[in-house]
Amino acid sequence: MKTAIFSKSCRVLARLLDYPHAEMRAALPELFAVLTEEGALSPVRLAEMKALMATLQQGDAYEVEARYVESFDRGRATSLHMFEHVHGDSRDRGPALVDLQQTYAAGGMFFEASELPDYLPVVLEFASTQPAETAKAFLAEMAHILNAIHSGLIKRDNPYAAAIGAVLELAGETPQAVQITVDEALDEAWQEPAAFDGCSSKGQSKPGAPQPIHIVRKTHHHQQEGVRP
Repeated sequence: MKTAIFSKSCRVLARLLDYPHAEMRAALPELFAVLTEEGALSPVRLAEMKALMATLQQGDAYEVEARYVESFDRGRATSLHMFEHVHGDSRDRGPALVDLQQTYAAGGMFFEASELPDYLPVVLEFASTQPAETAKAFLAEMAHILNAIHSGLIKRDNPYAAAIGAVLELAGETPQAVQITVDEALDEAWQEPAAFDGCSSKGQSKPGAPQPIHIVRKTHHHQQEGVRP
């Protein structure tokens, strides 16, 4: 199965959006080289990624880690758990997570990490294993959520906005400003379009074939598996 033409970029972004431990920060020059070589991002977006990586590499380790926690673990507005934005703590989230895990399995990725399957770095890893059209469509279904996260980070002048903007670009989407407030109840805000369409597993093909992804509307995070470009 031929993977997406931006497969390596998905994996780099998965690492950058995970907790900034020392190993990841040490690999930043290599990760930027991978982004440059693959050429999936525009020059403007690539420059933004270079600036983000410089911030992560040059900053004090404690401050870098604290910024990550502040960026993604202090409320729902910028959470990297996608279903947090559409299901919150409702009963719908559990079945949606199960469906998403089944989607991964049908697509040939068996989920064994300690993280929840809707964690954006895990989502990006799955996209990196899929055919180009499937991967792009899969990420595009989350564009409204990604735009909300991007807008929240822009509002805070947070450098991680560059990484979310890069994910949107890989999905073929242009970042759109979303009017939100910190920790706004997003359940009603995302009625249209439906995020992950409930993560239904309907219509899935056999493993190894392109998988139609149906993602339906209605925590801290360390991936066990390091993402290697």
